[in-house]
Amino acid sequence: MLHSFNSHINKNLPFLNEAKLLIAISGGLDSVVLTHLCHQLKLSIALAHCNFNLRGIESDADETFVVSLAEQLDLEVFTQQFNTEVYAKQQKLSTQMAARELRYDWFYNLAEDLKFDYILTAHHADDNLETFIINLTRGTGLSGLTGIPEINDTIVRPLLPFSREGLEKYAKANNYEWREDSSNASDKYLRNKLRHHVIPVLKDVNPELLTNFQQTLENLNDTADIVDESLGKLADRAIEPFDGQQLKFKISEFKSTKNPKAYLYEMFHSYGFTQWRDIVDLLDAQSGKQVFSKKWRLVKNREHLILTDLPSNTEETIFINKSDNKVKTPIGILFFDEADAIFGALKSIIFVDRDKLKFPLVFRHWKDGDVFFPSGMKGKKKLSKYFKDEKFSIIDKDNAWLLCSGDEIVWVVNSRADDRFKATENTKHILKITLDQN
Repeated sequence: MLHSFNSHINKNLPFLNEAKLLIAISGGLDSVVLTHLCHQLKLSIALAHCNFNLRGIESDADETFVVSLAEQLDLEVFTQQFNTEVYAKQQKLSTQMAARELRYDWFYNLAEDLKFDYILTAHHADDNLETFIINLTRGTGLSGLTGIPEINDTIVRPLLPFSREGLEKYAKANNYEWREDSSNASDKYLRNKLRHHVIPVLKDVNPELLTNFQQTLENLNDTADIVDESLGKLADRAIEPFDGQQLKFKISEFKSTKNPKAYLYEMFHSYGFTQWRDIVDLLDAQSGKQVFSKKWRLVKNREHLILTDLPSNTEETIFINKSDNKVKTPIGILFFDEADAIFGALKSIIFVDRDKLKFPLVFRHWKDGDVFFPSGMKGKKKLSKYFKDEKFSIIDKDNAWLLCSGDEIVWVVNSRADDRFKATENTKHILKITLDQN
């Protein structure tokens, strides 16, 4: 196996030969074999072990074993203990997900702090098959059937082509010791049920299961490349330039495809959306219809779908003193400067009569009942009517903020100034107010 592993590294992962590597080691068979293989190839490695404190003295024994192995191989080792169950309750996660978050956050921080180039994990071919079946049983798209990536940013999985059976044979032939996790014997978790009861039957039916599965993954990844290329071409046509707050997609481009649902899924599934029938219906829905995920929303607005994060807290109020010349707001930075003249005609800049202002100014979100005197128009107007006339989308209205003097609106920020406060040729103290969203 050492020869096969060496060939795989040199052919597919040659950058590991010159890199500083951190191996995520549990003490189990897979990570112990990975450690020995890398050590025999004289790669530059150190070990990192997480003690999740989930199995009492057994967890402590795993940590002791890893530290002993590091001493035996003369390797640097890092250990970290976590109160996983407390973290899981605080974050409202399953124990498995909590452990995953804790270990990867620690691995990333450790690698960054100590300048490791890559983090190696010991996922192998059987892990890949189990993940594939789990995704298949839960329902997934093509991306969920392309397997665990061998390289994912700084995470590298050099054992993916190798079976667990092969790893065990190699370990026994070389008299390697490893730790058995007692939780692996339980059928409490879906992965264990598949490992103990489903996959052995599949291997019995087809002894070449893993080999054939690897070929299937190659075919699916080739197909995924074609999908990505097609999706990229659609994105170039459909996505309008990002304005700093929202992404706009032309509905007509999705409708021009043979299968709009497929393109919608590939475009938006990474944002956590699951209601695909509702998203397809957005294409022909009335403006204002919305679909939500945990962190995002997709809104139909005339000829576009608009993707934005969920609305922020609109109750925030910022008070601006007379001496302030730079104020951070939820939509950008406001600059207040004295001006000698009125010039330019941008939505992001207004010129007002400083002497008409009552400080502190108030920066707040708009609310029902607000009225103002739009610059360039006669008389007052309700903000809700102004938004309708200006064709503001739901998202535009959610992002509409006001700069006020007392109870009076000075500026519908980045849209229209109030006529009552505008600077004129007779203004003695001109105040230039600028919104910088960059």
